[in-house]
Amino acid sequence: MSERTTACEAPWIRMTLDSTAVRATQGKRMKPWIESTHYAGFDWARDHHEVVIVDRQGQIVADFRIEHSWAGWQAFRDKIKSYPALAVAIETNQGAAVDQLLSLDCALYPVNPLSAKSYRERKAPSGNKTDRLDAWSLAEALRLDGQQWKALQPLDPLTQQLQLLCRDEIGLIEQRTALINQLQQALVEYYPAALQAFEDWTQPFCWDFILQFPTPEKLATAGRRRWEKFLHTQGRKPRPNGWNSSRTPVSSAVAPP
Repeated sequence: MSERTTACEAPWIRMTLDSTAVRATQGKRMKPWIESTHYAGFDWARDHHEVVIVDRQGQIVADFRIEHSWAGWQAFRDKIKSYPALAVAIETNQGAAVDQLLSLDCALYPVNPLSAKSYRERKAPSGNKTDRLDAWSLAEALRLDGQQWKALQPLDPLTQQLQLLCRDEIGLIEQRTALINQLQQALVEYYPAALQAFEDWTQPFCWDFILQFPTPEKLATAGRRRWEKFLHTQGRKPRPNGWNSSRTPVSSAVAPP
């Protein structure tokens, strides 16, 4: 297991982006299923969401897609105003879409992915899969079987805010890891001497090295003295295990392949 490092991304973690949604859930009472007159299936994705709403007889009364944006969620609020006793089924119990739905005046029912798959197969035994079919099957499952389901209750505001911040940090760390992996792969092919110089490429001084010595030729021209000055400025020491003159990045940069 890798050692956890201080998150360089911390200053960029959002603090208030969804705070309105967080505050809106405080003190809310979820309507019981028996009071629902309409049932929505919400098939969520990263950048858009498919929605199908059915009435108590199973007739589709609304069928639309929204973008995952401020304008998209505003459009969703406008469209569901006609259904004040709305219950919503979604195939997750956390995330930005759940946060937004919990802030609305509707009951929210999370569905296990395996259960969602069986509901979809009940509607389409052939195995065809579309976003609209997923949303419709969730809406129908909620209409027919939802009386036994447990509605998702909002967390208290402080816990919601903490959950939001943790999710952002994890997302940013995953993004950083993906970018570092791309950088290291490029260095293997183009600049192996730079890759030899440092072990932990999550540290900003490694990126400073690339900025100061962007090519093997630049590093070789700079020479050993400037390389050591760079280490001293960054408060670093050369890597251990015999980094003599034949093992420095400077000598590696000019060594024949």
